[in-house]
Amino acid sequence: MLFEGVGEPLKLVELPIPQPGPGQVLIKVHACGVCHTDLHIIDGELREPKLPLVLGHQIVGTVVQSGKGAKRYQPGERVGVPWLGGTDGTCRYCERGQENLCDHPVYTGYNINGGFAEYTTTDERFCFSIPPSYTDTEAAPLLCAGLIGYRTYRMAGEDVKTLGIYGFGAAAHIIAQVAKYDGKRVYAFTRPGDITAQQFALRQGANWAGNSTDDPPEKLDAALIFAPVGPLVVAALKATNKGGVVVCGGIHMSDIPSFPYNLLWEERIIRSVANLTRRDGEEFLGLAPKVPVKTDVTTFSLEQAGEALATLRNGQMVGAVVLSIAPS
Repeated sequence: MLFEGVGEPLKLVELPIPQPGPGQVLIKVHACGVCHTDLHIIDGELREPKLPLVLGHQIVGTVVQSGKGAKRYQPGERVGVPWLGGTDGTCRYCERGQENLCDHPVYTGYNINGGFAEYTTTDERFCFSIPPSYTDTEAAPLLCAGLIGYRTYRMAGEDVKTLGIYGFGAAAHIIAQVAKYDGKRVYAFTRPGDITAQQFALRQGANWAGNSTDDPPEKLDAALIFAPVGPLVVAALKATNKGGVVVCGGIHMSDIPSFPYNLLWEERIIRSVANLTRRDGEEFLGLAPKVPVKTDVTTFSLEQAGEALATLRNGQMVGAVVLSIAPS
């Protein structure tokens, strides 16, 4: 499925099977998650995509062929491909273990073609082995909703007993399970009146679920914001304890409105999350089967990619949306 520019629908086209370059592997795609980042690209909110572009950055598939020097995976091995597709490895951020902040990164389904296709190529160093307990479609959301959600969760700090989650979609339903596994009390906030999402949050283990305009039953030690809605930052600050942390987990967010200083005072913190590191991936994919994280997935075919994106945009689904392309 090809994206050619803002305002243009995705097109089903026949492309040559890509050939892996040095250090790359050719992957037969089995499944690819559909993410709000894909919508940000389509809507022009992320403004520098490669065009034309194959979207998709939550890829699960099997290695078909290796390029020169690629030795990490053998043909037939199942791998996952995340948003971070490569770094320069030499900038000040890479050298100090912050490759998520690399000065010259490439991103899957943004700078390089992604997984809304039958085949894709990628740098083998930025792939992950998939836990065998997950099917292809179950595993796909772990590669962005899970990984970015996990980094967002870690950025909240370790001394958190009460955790708020604003925007209860793909990332939230995964991280709520991890937080409960860690013994935290979880409070879920949804769009006002979204009873379906609130009931879904309770099924994922949330202790309480309500409207984003509501006060939680107790003050929060930390709040994670997955919805790209700037005013939620203010709402979260109002709900946090002294020294509380508000973590913005999305790649794009609408403007944060002004707010009185007293909401930030008492050493509250606002921070953002940028991308992921390979360490995040290894840690989370090792943890997920232990929880065990169970992904709630609605599947579409590759040809239905446009419909899947529209469903995500309209908030018609709870959990994660995945294209099932060539199941193993």
